[in-house]
Amino acid sequence: MTAFTRALRRTSTRRIAAASIAATGALLLSACGGDGDDMSGMDHGSSSSSATATTDAGDKAGDFDDADVMFAQKMIPHHEQALEMAQLADGRASDAEIKDIAQKIERAQDPEIKTMKGWLESWKQPTAMESMPGMDHGAAHGGDGMMSDADMRELQTMKGTEFDKMFAQMMIEHHNGAITMAKDEQKNGKNADAKKMAGDIVKGQSAEVKQLQSILDRL
Repeated sequence: MTAFTRALRRTSTRRIAAASIAATGALLLSACGGDGDDMSGMDHGSSSSSATATTDAGDKAGDFDDADVMFAQKMIPHHEQALEMAQLADGRASDAEIKDIAQKIERAQDPEIKTMKGWLESWKQPTAMESMPGMDHGAAHGGDGMMSDADMRELQTMKGTEFDKMFAQMMIEHHNGAITMAKDEQKNGKNADAKKMAGDIVKGQSAEVKQLQSILDRL
């Protein structure tokens, strides 16, 4: 082999080695760049999924159906009448337990009225159900324990033991109507907050019905 040939081979070998090193470097740079892009893509996907999950959770928390709307629309005037009855006890009731129950009704149901009105407002629904002109409370609301205007006027005329007895009788009927409405909400409603309130009403007013009945039994 001539010296010239050996020189050509050495030059060719060096060029091949340099080309291999350059190619390897390019591959490494490409790989690093690819990893960065993939990580970026994964981050965006993760953030997007988290945002979607949060939105979905918020939507579910505000979900409601027709049963929820009807529950609130009917329970608001129902509670309002219970408050009217409870307020009549002041200056008319003579039994200590009757007075105590009347105060409990005011403390429990006034905040619930405000809460239910807030629901209907957030749901963009009217706070009152439409009723036919000339119908009294009991007829307008389907007899769900609501007292008629005549019943309310009669209760206003009572005092002492007579008031205590009539109040207990009327409130038992009134509570039973609310319990029925609340059980319907538990069965058919969709909104978690409304169904929880319905459960509280069933529990609280069922206990008061038993107490009122025991008062009637001893009066």
